[in-house]
Amino acid sequence: MTPLPPPVYARRVEISNPADITQKVTELKLEHRELDEAIARLVDDADADEVAIKRLKKRKLWLKDCIARLESALIPDEPA
Repeated sequence: MTPLPPPVYARRVEISNPADITQKVTELKLEHRELDEAIARLVDDADADEVAIKRLKKRKLWLKDCIARLESALIPDEPA
């Protein structure tokens, strides 16, 4: 079994710069995809640690939430 890379926690992104937000969203989507692949490998492994799988799934959900928040920051506010 190949060891998983340590998790990299999102650093604060300057909301006023759309280029920074777009770059961070891209990075988070890549990590999300990699976690998805790692989870799939671990689920197929009969000797896999269930706690580790749950942690990875929790991290994946957290990334999804971060991506959604950042993408919503890219949408300009429209006056009512």
